[in-house]
Amino acid sequence: MQLQVISFVLIILHCMDSTGCQPHSSSRHPQHKSISGVSSGCQQGGCLTCSDYNGCLSCKPRFFMHLKRIGMKQIGVCMTSCPLGFYGTRSPERNTCTKCRSECDSCFDKNFCTRCRAGFYLHLGKCQESCPDSMVHNDTQRECVLSCPAECELCVNSETCMRCRQGFYQLNGKCYHICPEDYEPNDRLMECTPQVHCQVGEWSEWSPCIRSSKTCNRRGQEARTRQILQTPSQFGRPCPLTTEVKDCLVKRKRCSGGKRNPERKERRNRKNRKDKESDEGRREKKRGRERDRGTGERENSENRNKTEHRHRRGHNTETASPEHSLVQ
Repeated sequence: MQLQVISFVLIILHCMDSTGCQPHSSSRHPQHKSISGVSSGCQQGGCLTCSDYNGCLSCKPRFFMHLKRIGMKQIGVCMTSCPLGFYGTRSPERNTCTKCRSECDSCFDKNFCTRCRAGFYLHLGKCQESCPDSMVHNDTQRECVLSCPAECELCVNSETCMRCRQGFYQLNGKCYHICPEDYEPNDRLMECTPQVHCQVGEWSEWSPCIRSSKTCNRRGQEARTRQILQTPSQFGRPCPLTTEVKDCLVKRKRCSGGKRNPERKERRNRKNRKDKESDEGRREKKRGRERDRGTGERENSENRNKTEHRHRRGHNTETASPEHSLVQ
């Protein structure tokens, strides 16, 4: 009934501003066409019939009629959905936008608010000035929310936290100052995240034995390695050694083809002969020196013996001379 009255008022206002209204038939659309300034070829996409002064008079199916106020004047606008602060109602005659309750900023229908105006708080579809017991008001969301634990900033209920206060880390709806075992703090997300431990692959085969220096000994080293499959996180288990080295003996290399080099063999034989001759020459010289030394020693010994004999004989002569003098 209210919708019919609004349509009738719009038509009367239009007739008062125009040169006059012509008689109209009982059908709906011819009725608008018979009025001066009323047209069915409206430029606005959702209008079925419209007026130059009052805008849309009727809408196409599935569109909502909304009375838009411009100063002291209202014009009809056809919309696919109602604007903020209004909700849509459908009827066989027409679809209209109805204003929400005064305390509602937006609503689903006249009895269910979806957001409240400033100073009111939403609880179970109603906008209230105060919240029930065990609940506190949230000025940002304009809602009544459950009282959260002290370390929780935003919670679903008293046992499930969605965002923790500064200095705490969230894990499974709980707030922790120190993360549990096998978890570590993530300062970017402010959450406790699982620790990531190092993972390594299998050892490779031992490398060939390589001589560590250019010396003639056969001692060398061989090594093996393994790859890091998973890099650890900040507090995860670090990676073990990825390289191992151990001592080994270098295998002797055989001559190519299994044959010795004849020139090398000849050089080695000549060298051996020279060394042998040198050794024999040195031994011969040594024997000569020993013979000379033995001959010299015998001669010296004989000379010493002769000298001693002369000394003894001279001593005996001197001893016998006084006795001979006394006899004379």
